[in-house]
Amino acid sequence: MTQQLKISVIAPARLHMGFIDLSGSLGRHFGSIGVALNEHATRLSVTAADQRIITGASAHRADLCLTMLCKALNVSDKVNLTIETAIPEHVGLGSGTQMSLAIGSALNALYGLGLSVREIASVMDRGLRSGIGIGVFEQGGLVVDGGRGENTIIPPVLVHFDIPSEWRFILVFDKRGQGLHGQQEVEAFKKLPPFPQSEAARLCYMLLMQGLPAVAENNIVLFGDVISQLQQSVGEHFAAAQGGVFTSPEVTKAMHWLAKQGAVAIGQTSWGPTGFCAIDGAQLAESITQHARRTFAQFDNLSFVTASARNCGGEVFVSYSS
Repeated sequence: MTQQLKISVIAPARLHMGFIDLSGSLGRHFGSIGVALNEHATRLSVTAADQRIITGASAHRADLCLTMLCKALNVSDKVNLTIETAIPEHVGLGSGTQMSLAIGSALNALYGLGLSVREIASVMDRGLRSGIGIGVFEQGGLVVDGGRGENTIIPPVLVHFDIPSEWRFILVFDKRGQGLHGQQEVEAFKKLPPFPQSEAARLCYMLLMQGLPAVAENNIVLFGDVISQLQQSVGEHFAAAQGGVFTSPEVTKAMHWLAKQGAVAIGQTSWGPTGFCAIDGAQLAESITQHARRTFAQFDNLSFVTASARNCGGEVFVSYSS
C-alpha cells in the first residue's frame, strides 16, 4: 500500500499585551508585546487528495486562507485539510494569523517550497500592524516587536524571552462579544487621535528598563505593573472606538475583582473582548480561577480559564499514513 505524506501543524494562540507608539512620532509606528499560550492553539493536518476537502472547526476561514495561499504560492488546492482545533475567532487571541501560518506552513512542507515563516506571513498580508503573532509562531515565549518603519514588510522581533515556568495567565471570555476586526479595525485606527510622544517615550522606557528586566529576573509583580500601566494607557486611547478601556463591561468587573485577588498584568488582549491577568504559581492561579467562576456564576456569558505560556513556537510534523 502506498504511503501518503501527512503534514501536521500546531499554531499557538497569543496574548497581545499592547502597542507602544500608536502615532509613530519618531518614525516607527506601533511596536508591541505579547506572549504565546499553550492551551489554545490551531491544530491541523494536510494531505494530498483527489479533490479539495476541508473539515473541522473554523472551516470557512480555513477555506479562504487555502484559496489565497494556493493562488499566491502557485500550488494545487487539491488537499484534504483537517482542523482538529481552532483558536476562537475575533476574541483577541490571534486566530487569523495563526490559521494563515498553520495552513501556509503545511503547504510549504507538503510541496517542499522552502519558505520562511515571514515569507508565508507576507503572502497573506499578516503583520501589517503587529508582529506578535508571527513572532510567537517563530519562537514562542514573550516577544517584543519593533513596529513599522518606512520600509518594513513585517515588524522585526527585537526581544524574545522564555516566560518563567510557574507563571500563569487567567483569561476571561465574554461569549457575546467580538473585538473589532477587518475593515472595522482599519477604520478605528484611522479615527484614533494622535498618541502623545511623551507617553510613547514613557511606555518604551518602562518596558525596556522595568518590564523586560523583570521577566529576566522572574519578578512577576514588577512585570505586571508595567503591563497594567501600558494597558491602561493604550486602553484609554482606544476607549472611544471600543466603548471603554475594556470592550466588555462584564469583563471589566471581572478584571477589577481579579486585581483585588492579587492578580497582576491586568489587561485586554488586542481588541478583546477577552481579558487577561497574570499569577505566580499554577496552584494559586487555578484556585483563583475556581473562585472567580463561583463569584461570577450569575454572569452567564463570562468564562474563566487558566493558561500557561508556551516557550516554543509553532510546530510542523511530517509523517506518513497508509
